[in-house]
Amino acid sequence: MDETAELSCPDNDMMNPALTMTTQVSAILVLSHVFQIFLKPLGQPAPVAQILAGFVLGPSGLSRSPPIHFFFFQDFAVDFYESMALYCRISIMFLIGLEMDIPYLMRNLRPASIIACGGCLMCTLFASTISFFVYEETGSRGSQFTLALVITVILANTASPIVFRLVADLKFATTDIGRLAISSSLIADMYAVFILVIISGEKNKQTVKSWVLMAFFSLLLLVGIIIFTSRLVNWLNRRNRNKKNLQAVEVMLLCSVILVAAMTLETMGFSSIIACFLMGSTFPRGGKSARTLLAILTYTVHNFIFPIYFGYTGFKADMRYLNELKRIAIVLMVIVLSIGGKIFGTLAACHYLKTPLNEGVLLSFLMNMKGHVDILTLTTAMQNKVINSSVFYNLMVSAVVISSLISASLISFLVRREKDMIGIKHIPMEYHSPDKELKLLACVHSSHPVNSMVRLIVSLKGSDNVPISPYLMHLVELPKKNEKNTSLYEQEEGERSDDEQDGINDAVQINEAVDMFIEETKMMIFQVKIVSPFLTMYQDVCDFADDMRTSFIVLPFHKHQRIDGKFENGKESIRTTNQKMLRHAQCSVAILVDRGHTTTGTQVAGSESLQQIATLFFGGPDDREALGFSKRLSTHHHSSVTVFRFLPTSAKDPNVGIDVAQKEEDVCVSIQDQGTEVEEADSSALANFYHRYVTSGKVRFVEKYVDNGAQTAMILREMAETYSMFVVGKGSRGDSRVTTGISDWEECPELGVVGDFLASSEFDISGSVLVVQQHR
Repeated sequence: MDETAELSCPDNDMMNPALTMTTQVSAILVLSHVFQIFLKPLGQPAPVAQILAGFVLGPSGLSRSPPIHFFFFQDFAVDFYESMALYCRISIMFLIGLEMDIPYLMRNLRPASIIACGGCLMCTLFASTISFFVYEETGSRGSQFTLALVITVILANTASPIVFRLVADLKFATTDIGRLAISSSLIADMYAVFILVIISGEKNKQTVKSWVLMAFFSLLLLVGIIIFTSRLVNWLNRRNRNKKNLQAVEVMLLCSVILVAAMTLETMGFSSIIACFLMGSTFPRGGKSARTLLAILTYTVHNFIFPIYFGYTGFKADMRYLNELKRIAIVLMVIVLSIGGKIFGTLAACHYLKTPLNEGVLLSFLMNMKGHVDILTLTTAMQNKVINSSVFYNLMVSAVVISSLISASLISFLVRREKDMIGIKHIPMEYHSPDKELKLLACVHSSHPVNSMVRLIVSLKGSDNVPISPYLMHLVELPKKNEKNTSLYEQEEGERSDDEQDGINDAVQINEAVDMFIEETKMMIFQVKIVSPFLTMYQDVCDFADDMRTSFIVLPFHKHQRIDGKFENGKESIRTTNQKMLRHAQCSVAILVDRGHTTTGTQVAGSESLQQIATLFFGGPDDREALGFSKRLSTHHHSSVTVFRFLPTSAKDPNVGIDVAQKEEDVCVSIQDQGTEVEEADSSALANFYHRYVTSGKVRFVEKYVDNGAQTAMILREMAETYSMFVVGKGSRGDSRVTTGISDWEECPELGVVGDFLASSEFDISGSVLVVQQHR
C-alpha cells in the first residue's frame, strides 16, 4: 500500500518529518505513562491511557496551538506516521500470532465464529441503513457503495490488538472468556480486512480476473514464506543447539524475512494484517528461535509499540470538526449503532450458544473495541481518493476513538463487578474432570529435576484429545548485591559469581531438555523465567499462577539424589520458598522428590515407556487430592495406576470394603458402613473413583490392613522396586494409627509423615515421589 512508498525529507532539519515523528513518539510514551499513573488506581486499563495520550497531543488538544500544529502536521510527516503505523501493525499481529493459543482457537472455532459473525452481521445491517444519510450530511462525493463499505468496517471491526492488550492488562487473558474474545476479535478482523481489500481495489478498478490472479500470487507468496521460515527456524535451532539464545544477526535475519514478506504483500495491494498473524501462528514454537523472538518482541511491543500504536489512534482524532449539531448527531449515531450492533448481535449469538448473560454483555463490549482496521480503512480510502470528504474522515475517526474509550471504561467496570466470573476459581484436582483442560505450573531451580518434571507433565497429559497447558518456570536467585543495581543477565561475564554462572548453564540445559521434549512429543511447554530474591520469590510464583489460572503448582524438593543413592542438601532458601508456597498459594501444591538418579536435565525420557504409579490413600483432603491426580494419570495410555488404601486391621470385615463390591448400590452401602473409620468426604470420593475407574479396569484398587506405622513402612518397602512413582497426600499433623511410628523422626514436615518417609534415605527407590497438598 501507499505506506511502503519511498519517503523524502525537506532540507530544513527542524522541519524534518523524522524529527517530528521522534518527538511525537516520545511525547506519547511520556504522556501515556503519566495518564496511567492516575488512571490505574481507578481500574482503567493501559490502552485507555495510551489513546488519551495521543488525543491530548493531537489536534483536539495541544496541537490546537499553531506552532505545535505546524511542527507535527507537516506535508511529509503524514507519510512517516503511516509508515510507522504499518511497522507497528506488522510487529503486533506477528506477536499475537506467536502468542495465540492455536489449539484453543481450533477447538473453539465454531463459537468464536458465531460470536464474531453475530456482531458483524448486525453492524453491517446498521451500516447499510445509515450510509445514505451520512453520505448526504457530510458532503461526500464519489461512490456511495464504497462509503457504505467504509462505514461497515467502522461499525463491524473489532480491534484485535486492543482486545489482546486489554484482556492481558485486566488479567483475564487466560480465562475462557478472555481467549474467546481474542479469537472472536481476530475473526472479526478478517471480515474487516476482506472489505478493506475490496475498497483498495476501487483505486485501480481491477477486473475480477486480475484481482483473483493477484490474490492467488499473494497466497502463494504467503505459503512460500511460511515454509521458508519454518526451514530457516529449524536450521537456526540446530545451529545454536548449545547456546542460550540466537545471536543478534540471526534475530535480524528472521525479522527481515517477516518484514520483507509483509511489505511485499502491501505493495501488491493487500493488507498484511492477516498474513502477519498467520506467519506468527505457524512459526515453529519449540526451540531457541521462538524463545528468543518471543522475549524480544514481548518486551518491545508491550512497552513501546502498543503505546505508540494506540496513541496514534487518539492522535488522529480532531474534535474541532464537531462544531455543528448535525455533525455531533452523526458521531453519536455511529457510536450508538456500533455499540448497539455489537450488543444485539453478540447477545443473540451467546443466546444461541447458551452462554451466560453476564459473559455475553462483557463479550459485547470487548467486540466493540475500535482503532485498528477501521483507522487503516479510513486512511486507505482517503489516500486512494475513494472518499474525498475530510469532514467524513474526521467525524468517523472521532467516533472510533470515543467508542473505544467508552467501551474500555465499561469493560473495566464489568470486570471489577463480575469478580465471580473473571476472578480466580480454583477447582481442586479432586473435582477436576480428566476431560477438561488442565493448567499446571512446574518450577525448577536447576537442571536436576527437569527430567522428572517433564515425565510428570507427560503423564498428566492424559488422553491425546484432552488439552493441557503446562508452564515450566525457571527460578533464578537474584543476589542481594545486585537487587538494586543490575540483573543477572546485565552483568559482564567476569562479574558473575560461580552460582550465577551455574544458573546460566542451567538455563541452557533446561532449554535443551524442553526443546528435545517438544521435538519428540510435539507437545508444547511454555517456558517462563523469574529472577528474584528468595525472600519474595514465592510471591512472584503465586502471582504468575493466579494470572495463568493454574490448577496446581509442582515444586522441586530442596534435596537431590546423587548417583550413589544418598541425598545432597540443597540451599535452605529453596526449602523455605517451598514452605511459603504451601502456605500462600491459591491452588493445590505438590512437591516432587526426584529419586530417579537423574543428574542432568538434558536427556528427556520418552513417553513410550510404561510407568507404574502407586497412589497411597490414608484419608483426608490431601489424599483425596492425590486421588484426583490419579484420575488424570490413569487416562494416559502409558501409565498404569494402582491405588493402595491403608486401613487399620480392626476395620477388616468380609462384608466391608469397596474392593469386593460389584454394583453401585453395594459400594455405597459398604462405604457408609465405614463411617467410623473414614470421613464422609473420603467415602464419597472413593466411591466415585471406584465406579468410574476401577470397575472399568483403568485403575487397580488394593486395600492394605495394618496395625501401626511399622507395618505400613514394611509394605511400602516391598513396593519400592515395583513402582516408578508414588503419589501421596501431605496429610494433617494429627496422629493416625496406620502412620504412627512409620519413621524414627520427621526430617521434612512439609512432606507430611508418609512423604517424609518416602523421601528419606531409609526408603530406597529409583523413582519419584509426589507429595500433594490440597488448597484449603
